[in-house]
Parts: sequence; structure tokens; C-alpha cells
Amino acid sequence: MGPTSPTSHTNPTDHKREPVPRNRSRRPAARPTEAGAAPLRRGSRRGSPQVRLRVGFVLIAMVLSLFGARLVQLQGLDPEQYAEMAAAEGTVEVVLPAQRGDILDRNGQPLAASIDGLMVVGDPKQTEDKAPEIARFLSQRLDVDYFTVLKRLRAKDSRFEYLARHVPSTLATDVLQAAEDHGYKGLSTRRDAVRTYPGHDVAANLVGFMGTDKPYGGLEEVFNKALSGTDGKERYEVGAGNRIPLGNNTEVPAVNGQDLHTTIDRDLQWYTQRVLRQAVEASGGLSGLAIVMDSRTGEVLSLADDPTFDADDPGASPVRDRRARSLNLSYEPGSVEKVLTLSALIDAGQVNARTKLLVPGELHREDRVIHDHWEHGLIKLTLAGVLAKSSNVGTVLASDRFAPGQLRSYLTKFGLGQPTNVGLGAESRGNLPDPSVWNDQIEDRIDFGQSLSVNAMQMAAAVNTIANHGVRVDPTLIQGEARRDDGMEIGTDVSTERRVVSPEAARQMTLMMERTVDPEDGVAPLAQVPGYVVAGKTGTAQRVGTCGTGADAHSCYDGTDTVSFAGFAPAQNPRFTIYVVIQAPKIAGAGGGATAGPVFSKLMGYALQRYGVAPINKLQTRLPVEW
Repeated sequence: MGPTSPTSHTNPTDHKREPVPRNRSRRPAARPTEAGAAPLRRGSRRGSPQVRLRVGFVLIAMVLSLFGARLVQLQGLDPEQYAEMAAAEGTVEVVLPAQRGDILDRNGQPLAASIDGLMVVGDPKQTEDKAPEIARFLSQRLDVDYFTVLKRLRAKDSRFEYLARHVPSTLATDVLQAAEDHGYKGLSTRRDAVRTYPGHDVAANLVGFMGTDKPYGGLEEVFNKALSGTDGKERYEVGAGNRIPLGNNTEVPAVNGQDLHTTIDRDLQWYTQRVLRQAVEASGGLSGLAIVMDSRTGEVLSLADDPTFDADDPGASPVRDRRARSLNLSYEPGSVEKVLTLSALIDAGQVNARTKLLVPGELHREDRVIHDHWEHGLIKLTLAGVLAKSSNVGTVLASDRFAPGQLRSYLTKFGLGQPTNVGLGAESRGNLPDPSVWNDQIEDRIDFGQSLSVNAMQMAAAVNTIANHGVRVDPTLIQGEARRDDGMEIGTDVSTERRVVSPEAARQMTLMMERTVDPEDGVAPLAQVPGYVVAGKTGTAQRVGTCGTGADAHSCYDGTDTVSFAGFAPAQNPRFTIYVVIQAPKIAGAGGGATAGPVFSKLMGYALQRYGVAPINKLQTRLPVEW
């Protein structure tokens, strides 16, 4: 065989590779191009700029078309459905109630306080489907009206509705748990203090009470702005029925109300109410009131009305028993008025305690006849005897010495015919006849306490003027200074005083009042307080009522009486002034001394012992009653 080519006999595996130099690039060799074709440029796979712009414009147009279609759908095709969806994904604004200030007695004990409570609220978006069932459930468990709650549970475009306010915490928690057990959704609670009155009826007529969302009567109403404080508010976002944790949230904190400090002594108030109630019930009277006042400062330590009510359950008592009769009720004061008439006459220099008077059994004045409460012929009485025996005839005879207009001027200084502004609203001014209608016949009756009217606080402050050595001091119910809702500033810090009669006139009247409780010559021995000398005066006056009906109706005396006793002790250095009034007692012999006098004795004895006033039982002097 002839020789062959080396390549035809060479096995590739037997042939060694040529080593690659270290500095030679490993980039693969370019593929050969077809004949006549230009080489490809780098990046030609991404296309030209013109192509990219066209694609971008197409995409933008598609997005804008989608937005436009959505807008047409929202605004034109189904706006109500989407408005409701937006509301469901909206913002809730919640009121943060301020805590109401407490009303405290002079020792810091609460007469009215706020304790922890809750409000029950609903989300209508979640309760609407079962609104009737939920409203029925809540009306049975809480003191709420079915129809009011139903309306709130169906409120449109709302995510927050009050369903029950001021619910005790335990009750609200139990109700919410029961609602959850029934499958009711959309109910929740918020903090909402409950108003409570620890003493129930203690000072209720003075304090008033809170309704669901407003006060009624007493200090609660008059000082509502200061007690209420300022509510705060919170706004937050909700979605799908729940609060969005990281959503917008703003809060304005509540400013709690101010406490109101009164001059009332809660324990003395409690005792006063119990003694007064016993007297009203024992006498068969319609009502009664009693005031205990610090003689030196005018501070009211107790102010009691009977019948009264439980401020924690005001609906259980009639409306007429929820007011403060001691300020709202005006009546003719009767013979207690003689203290003012005769002390003014002494101050005017016309008489003194030993002035001698001849007193007949009756006195004819124009077309009227004036009688005394007991039958007698012509008797010889001193001015002290006229007061001790409470002689109407003797008082009128002595008062004939007044100059024209003089008595009315004195009574105005004593505070009659004008509100005391002691602290409560709706206070009666009473009625002191105008000078234009004042005549001799009217003055005769006013001398002994008829033909004018007063409220009990006016009369207590007037008698206290004698206890305070002739200086009238404003009665006060508030310690320090406080501003009523009507802007009036009242309290011990702004109390005023004025001299009405001289110290000597007050001293003589005090000695005369001591004879009123004298067991031998006075008409009110049951008003004495063991261990102390008491100065006082009884009162019995006919009650004004309405006679006739319709067009014939007119004012007249209705055949019943107002009986009272006013006094102070110790007589030589007075510490307390007390005034007791009982309306329309039915038992026989129910005069001021027999009916109101014993109440005065119990209250004065308790107050003197409670405040540690040392006994003083020695008379300064014993004025003659007769001559």
C-alpha cells in the first residue's frame, strides 16, 4: 500500500492540545457573517428609542382609561353604594366626657360624687341588621327607651351612637357580655362617670340631682358649668368596622369639673332632717323646714326640708318634694316678725324693754278688729311682756309710735322683700308691700307678721341679726367663692354685712326673747335647752290659700296655720341661730311653742354639744313682764 496522509491515520484523542497563552482572551470568536451582511451592533436587542416611547404612551393611555372608567362607575353608575363603602372606611369622632366635680360638706365629706361608670355605644353599620332585637334587649336590661335606641341603631352615615349613659361599670360589663352571647355585634363601652349621692336624702333638696345628661334643681343646676368641666374629643380612622391601629388619631383631653365646697355639716344635716320628719309626722303637718346657721358668720350648717326625696332615685318622689321649700316657698311669718318690729322701734328710740302699755282684749282699727291668741280684758304689760306673751294688740299699740315709712325702711334693712342670694336658684323674694299701697291698716297687720310674706332663709337671717348684735350678715351656703352659671359670685369670701339696729337695741331684744321660753310667763318653755340660756320667739300665722273656682277664684286664708320658732343660744354670746317652720299641723294646740319649739330644743342641744360650746345657764337679767 502506498503512503497515506498523516491526518487520515491520527486519532484525535492521541493528539495533544496546544496550550493557551495566559494573556489570551477567552471571549468566544465572533460568528462569521453571511456574505454581504453588515455586522450586528451592540444593544440592538432592546430596540430603538422611538419604539420604547410608543410602548410607554400605550401603557399610560391604558392606565388612564382604567381610572376614567372607575370614576364613571363611582359617580354615575352606583354612587350610593360606594358612598356607604367610603363611610365605612371613614373617621369616627368620640366625645371624652369630663368627670363632674364633687359637692362636699364643710368637712370634705361628699354630698354628691362621681364614681366609675361606662356608657354603652353602638356602631350602626354593624347593628342595623338586628337593630330591633338589640333595642329590645337594651331596653330590658338598661333604663333606656326602646324607640330612641332603635333610631340610633339605624342612624345612617354614623359609626358612633350613644345608647345608654352613666351606667355602673359592673352592669354595663354584664350587659355587653350578654349581648355577645346573643351574637349582637357593634356594641361597646366607653368611660362615663356615674353621679351618686352617698347620703341619699341628706341635703337632697339643697344639692339637687343629675338626670341622664342635665342637672335638675339645687347646687347641681346653679353651678352646672363649674361642676361639669369641659369634655374632650378624640378622632380616629376605622376600616371594615374596626379601628385602624396606625391610622390618623387626634385627642383633646377632657378638663374635669371643679369640686364645690359647701358650709353644710353632713352629720348635723342628717340629724336635722330626722328630727324635723318626726315633728311633721307627729303633728299631721303638710311640710316642714329647719335652718341651722352660725350666728357669727351666717354660714348655713343645715338646711332641711320635709318631705324630701332620695337623690339617687328622684323619680320615686313627686316633683313638689324635690324643691327647697326653705327658699322657694313664701308664707306669712306670724309673730316671729315681732322681733323685727319691736327691735326697730327700740332702735328708733321710741320705746325700751320696760316701756309700760295698757293692752285691751281687742283693738278696733277702721273696719278690722285685732285680737290676741288668748282671751283677756285690759292688762298691764311691759314691752318685754308683750313679746313674751306674743300680744298682737300690744305690738300694734307700741308700733303706733313709728314715723311714716319707718317700719318698712327697717324691714328692708333686715333683708325682707329681697332674695338672700344664698346660693340656690329660683329663690322667692317674698312680698314686702310697695310704699304706693302701704297704709295704716296694712302696717297694723305687718306689725305682728301678716300681710307680708317671706322665705325661711330671709327670716332666719333677719333673726340672726339680733344674735349678731344688730349686724346682718349674708347667709351663705358656699365656702370660699364660687361663680353661679348666671355670673353671680357668692360664698363666704364675698359675703357682706350691714348694721341694722344698734348693739343696745339688739341687747334689749335678746333679754326680751329670753322671757319667751320662761316656764312661768313665756309661751315656749318647751324650747329651752338644758344647761343653756335660750333667746327665742314663736310664730303662728294663717296660711293663704285659694277660695272659689274659675273666674271667682281669689286668695284667702284657708283655715290652716303656719307655726314656727326662731331663736339662738347661748343668749349672752350666741353661737347658733335656728329657725323651724311646720306648715298646716292638724293636732289640737299645735302652736309655734308646742310644735316647733321642741324641734328647736333638740337641734340646738345637738349643735351646741357637737361643736363643744360650754354651758351658760345664768340669766343676765330678768325683765318684768307686767307692771
